[in-house]
Amino acid sequence: MLEKAVLGWLLQRLPHPTRALEVGCGTGHFSRWLSEQGQTVVGLDRSVAMLAQAQVLNAIPLVQGDAHHLPFADDTFDIAVLVTALEFLERPREALVESLRVARGGLILGVLNRWSVLGLQRRVTGLFRHTVYDEARFYSIWELKRLLRSVAGGRVHIVWRTTLFPRQWPWQQAPLPWGGFIGMTLVVEKG
Repeated sequence: MLEKAVLGWLLQRLPHPTRALEVGCGTGHFSRWLSEQGQTVVGLDRSVAMLAQAQVLNAIPLVQGDAHHLPFADDTFDIAVLVTALEFLERPREALVESLRVARGGLILGVLNRWSVLGLQRRVTGLFRHTVYDEARFYSIWELKRLLRSVAGGRVHIVWRTTLFPRQWPWQQAPLPWGGFIGMTLVVEKG
């Protein structure tokens, strides 16, 4: 899966995280992948039904909770990971503040790109029939960077890549703004 290649590339650029919280883990697909990358993972989701599916598919600790009020102490995790979760949160800024509070090393985000062909296609499809993306808020790279900087304050280091380009595109991932999936890390410089 191309999204995992981008997320893996970003994970390698963080300072040796070992304990990860996946916020909005859903069925645990990416939680399992993080575990396979050597992370000790806790998955969190507000949906009991999603967590029930995740429990069947994964052997990782799962917590029912709200991304806007995480039930963990400050700096419990090295990183917080949100993959196709931020788009569906009612108050994304508040959720990011909470994620940074519990993750001393920073964030990894995976979001659907507002300005990609895929993002435009999903929004147009939603005009004609109901899809899961009707309630989603898609982000551009610039909107996401601006949001992260406003949440983190101080000096931040942001790295990003995109993937899911049109089939004829020669690269699978690149720092180009029109890929369908944006992977982004945020590290806040302490002190």
